[in-house]
Amino acid sequence: MTSMNKRVSIVGDGQMGLVLAEALSTRGVGVRLWGPFPDDLEPLARTRRSPQRLADFVLPDDVEVIADDEAAVSGADFLINAIPTQFIRPVWQRLAPHVPGGIPVMCVSKGIENDTGLRPTEIIAEALPDGADRSMCALSGPTVAAELARHLPATLVAASTDPMLGEAAQDLFNVPWLRVYRHDDLLGVELAGALKNIIALAAGMVDGLGAGDNAKSALLARGLAEIARLGVALGAKRDTFFGIAGVGDLATTCFSPSGRNRSCGERLGRGDSLEEILSSTVSVVEGVPTTRSVVALAAEHGVEMPISEAVAAILFGGLDPADAIDALMRREQKVERIG
Repeated sequence: MTSMNKRVSIVGDGQMGLVLAEALSTRGVGVRLWGPFPDDLEPLARTRRSPQRLADFVLPDDVEVIADDEAAVSGADFLINAIPTQFIRPVWQRLAPHVPGGIPVMCVSKGIENDTGLRPTEIIAEALPDGADRSMCALSGPTVAAELARHLPATLVAASTDPMLGEAAQDLFNVPWLRVYRHDDLLGVELAGALKNIIALAAGMVDGLGAGDNAKSALLARGLAEIARLGVALGAKRDTFFGIAGVGDLATTCFSPSGRNRSCGERLGRGDSLEEILSSTVSVVEGVPTTRSVVALAAEHGVEMPISEAVAAILFGGLDPADAIDALMRREQKVERIG
């Protein structure tokens, strides 16, 4: 399979949309970049820069920045969704009349939709008339956009039930700074990408409280156990959570200084309110709404997730982060169980 003469339309002009557009341009792929707000696209098309999202990044000249809905998706061989999870449904319902049938969709969003409990590819499938019959692929892994913009080495997993789509993703993103692995556990990869953001919020709180490296490492280990426990209960493969899309992404999100979820948690640990943090943050903090969805899913399936429940109580119930840590430390002594 070759990327020669392929055309890809990226839906979403945020950080990941920008860096993926550049990677595809490097491969010689024809790239169109679309966003839901024309006022944001005009300066991007004119200056090739988005300083609020990626300060030093320059979008290649051959990437078409398109505001027209129909022109953005017509003639594409692949579509890539880079819209934050809670906004996928209205955006793809808007584009649905213009999306040709049968075009495969790749997705880099991480989260669980509120109210429905659906994953990103499931939301897109519902938004498109023929979505149930369309090939879908999740691209996930430890991929901090600011590092991808600097061409620092990173890995991705292309998870799909369609092996040919996984191979296509490997070919499209075969650039020197990206290594893409195929995976067949679409459910597990999407769950891992969503759930790790909740643990990252908690990791940031540990940082903000100055609770130390011992506490943070324990949080990651027990957080991974929670992630795997819910994933297996929902039908995912346990091994998925111990690979690139699982523990790999979890570690990066919890330790990266530029991680939005970790940074949000750190400010919460220092005493800032959630309203203050979200109002001053340009990008979406996906872990916040995802926490609400995941706690509901855990309750529905009878899965114990004490860290996620504590994060929910902090975000939505006014619990002090220090009190949450104290409560977690006082839980009944148990045998360690992974997943």
